Amino acid sequence: MPAATPLPESLCHLDGEYLPLRDAKVSVLDRGFIFGDGIYEVVPVYEGRLFCFDEHMGRLERSLDELRIPNPHDRGGWRTIAERLIEASERSPSQSLYIQITRGVAIRDHAMPAGLIPTVFVMLNPLKPVADKARAEGVACVTAEEFRWQKAHIKSTSLLGAVLARQISVEAGAAETLMFRGELLSEASSSNVWVIRDGAVAGPVPDHRVLRGIRYGLLQRLCESRGIPFALRDITRDEVFAADELLISSATKEIVPVTRLDGRPVGKGVPGPIYQALYAAYQDAKQEPQP
Repeated sequence: MPAATPLPESLCHLDGEYLPLRDAKVSVLDRGFIFGDGIYEVVPVYEGRLFCFDEHMGRLERSLDELRIPNPHDRGGWRTIAERLIEASERSPSQSLYIQITRGVAIRDHAMPAGLIPTVFVMLNPLKPVADKARAEGVACVTAEEFRWQKAHIKSTSLLGAVLARQISVEAGAAETLMFRGELLSEASSSNVWVIRDGAVAGPVPDHRVLRGIRYGLLQRLCESRGIPFALRDITRDEVFAADELLISSATKEIVPVTRLDGRPVGKGVPGPIYQALYAAYQDAKQEPQP
């Protein structure tokens, strides 16, 4: 058997302590381990600068509120942790800050115990860039029926549904799995989905069916800056397959063109002009001063 990959020595934060990632340990009775009872957030870091930090913190706060877990830090406290890890890292051009908060440690019982101290874990990872070929040619995706739970708007650590959905595309040799609830588009396994028709960008309404990706607000701003119509509404399966362009977006992928869906070409089968315009605008946004 091949040897296990050694855990990295990079610094992480666990419950107020800074220590090498390989030495970080949590209790087997942590509710995050037992139940997936927690939330997470991923913040891009470009050239040592946190990107859309306040927007990510807003979503973190909403997820904690939904699960009735007290927020262990205010935004200044989270920023202090992040900046210490960034300062201690072997800085690469692109990194991702991963934050996980669970309800804490308790004897196993489904009911939510009161008075627990949340478990807080933060680490920094290199951010693997999207391949040049994917940007130049687009990626292939497949579709599936939505089989996850009805609270997709919570960025929960209970990710088995997303794991199973992503595996569908892995086994098909595709980049992502686009999902439908009935005839309506929801999202992909770990991405939001955008449909472009006649020069206009549309995304699903970010209700309980969809995680409101930080790119929702960002893409709207980028569309406005380029004079591209933007709307959030119900999108049917037929609209997805009739799209001129399809995009997927996430903190780690930014935006990526989808040029094949279930083996069929999307539009002309190449990345289109709206993708090109929005990708260029996205790169400009990364250079802007961040609050």
